[in-house]
Amino acid sequence: MIKPDILVLHPILPDDMAALASKFTLHSFDARSALDGLGAAAKSSRAIVTNGHTPLERALIEELAQLELVACGSAGFDSLDTETLKARGIRLTNTSPALTDDVADTAILLMLAARRNLIRAHAYVQDGSWGTKGMFALQSSVKGKNVGIVGLGQIGAAIAARCAVMGANVGYFGRTQKAGVDYKFEPDLTALARWSDILILAVSGGAGTRGLVSKNVIQALGPNASLINVSRGTVVDEPALIAALQNGDLASAGLDVFENEPAPDEQLTALANVTLFPHHASGTFETRAAMSRLVRENLIAYFDDKPLVSQVF
Repeated sequence: MIKPDILVLHPILPDDMAALASKFTLHSFDARSALDGLGAAAKSSRAIVTNGHTPLERALIEELAQLELVACGSAGFDSLDTETLKARGIRLTNTSPALTDDVADTAILLMLAARRNLIRAHAYVQDGSWGTKGMFALQSSVKGKNVGIVGLGQIGAAIAARCAVMGANVGYFGRTQKAGVDYKFEPDLTALARWSDILILAVSGGAGTRGLVSKNVIQALGPNASLINVSRGTVVDEPALIAALQNGDLASAGLDVFENEPAPDEQLTALANVTLFPHHASGTFETRAAMSRLVRENLIAYFDDKPLVSQVF
């Protein structure tokens, strides 16, 4: 039996790669390489293994005349040319179900760290200020506050549920109101920001959401509010965010993602009222293993004519 050809732009974990190798013929290719380095066998690939940080552009897609499926090993897929994939009828899967809980937990981690000033408090104990200057300044509780969620997808809904359990009032912004959801729906993002004490970003990245959280949105939050981002750095007008944090127009931010990674703007990283995390919300052994396994399961399901486990389209 001839094994289907699979093009690997970004590998998954070794055990899952070995499982794929037993069922498929795998071809490794660096997406940044010249296309003339793509061999004839690789050009016959019917599926791609990749992740959301590895570009998949139209030129490469067009070289793969038999391509049927892209299995993306991350939740985000903004580096993939989804319009070309859709036009060709190529299916796409991602790994959102595998990382939902850890990303939602990280959003809460950053929210609490920002609202309770964890970084400064840590330093206050560490440098002896507690002993010499007395108790640390009072901070702000989450209970009773208004928390706006930008993007009530799977991850956003998990964040919202955690916030509700903590006693926060939850509202959300999205393209449409979610059926059966009791949280406050606000179709105007600036209005949601004006209502929110804390704004948490869980929307997909890509051209459609670039700069979504604009200077006006940031200004609407106000000087006592916090901005938390576990989506993509491109979603925020980062210069406007930096200015607001510097000028006291925004109290604090908790950021897992940045406009420039892995070397964010030094004006941002130097700020004392920002809690920083290195785009690592899904960075646990358990979740990374689950993400890798989900890529494998989607590929095997597809070629066994079974329903995809985590289909995007």
